Amino acid sequence: MSAELRIRRMGHEDLPAVMEIERVAFSNPWSTEMVKKELTQEWSTVLLAEELTAGSWQLRAFSIFWLVHDEQHVLNVATDPSQRRRGIGRRVMEATLEVGRQHHCRISTLEVRRGNTAATEMYRALGFRAVGMRPNYYADDREDAVVMVYDFGNVAVVDAP
Repeated sequence: MSAELRIRRMGHEDLPAVMEIERVAFSNPWSTEMVKKELTQEWSTVLLAEELTAGSWQLRAFSIFWLVHDEQHVLNVATDPSQRRRGIGRRVMEATLEVGRQHHCRISTLEVRRGNTAATEMYRALGFRAVGMRPNYYADDREDAVVMVYDFGNVAVVDAP
């Protein structure tokens, strides 16, 4: 990716852009009230990935996650469908994990649709591993969710030769 990208926390003024991506990215999107509520919870964080385009910052992806004690739980990750396969979703997830690391989390957990191979592959590439299944997890179509875990303490670091 050659474009300039920045990661920052969401503010209330970002709600319309976040909701637009939420609506186009998911068959069963979160409501505006659900996203708004995440901005008021002390344990919740919403990170935005924005790209500098023609002199202005455009929202491309976001993640919503909780930090509770020594655990991070990723609730929602979305990338503008027109911007997928550019590494932006990966960048927002790397930033999400960095926040977990800074808060001394032991693990990060998430659920992903069983049929969402692209997301599952990205999470695996980041170091997540599948640990279970939640049958009929998604309300819209009863699709199963794969439960994935990232272990902050057991991530192998390989030195380049």
